[in-house]
Amino acid sequence: MENKIDFLSGLLSKKYSGLVTGINDLREKEFGGYKLSTEERTALANFDRYRLKILNSEPNEKEFHFKYRQLQVIANLSDWREFLKEDFF
Repeated sequence: MENKIDFLSGLLSKKYSGLVTGINDLREKEFGGYKLSTEERTALANFDRYRLKILNSEPNEKEFHFKYRQLQVIANLSDWREFLKEDFF
């Protein structure tokens, strides 16, 4: 990935028509006892790996908390299928 900030901004600025199922929706589904598909499990794993990579690379506490909040928004509002893309492998 070229630039983490541009990539995060791109995810945050995407417009989706209607309601989307986000990463956190998949987590709730799983915790509710529903079985996730292979793609859904892959998306969760990719998001978790991506989240750790982003947060571990932050140089100071202020930037860490800023990125943490951005990632929370992404997990709630971005379609989970975004995390099946090659950028997250």
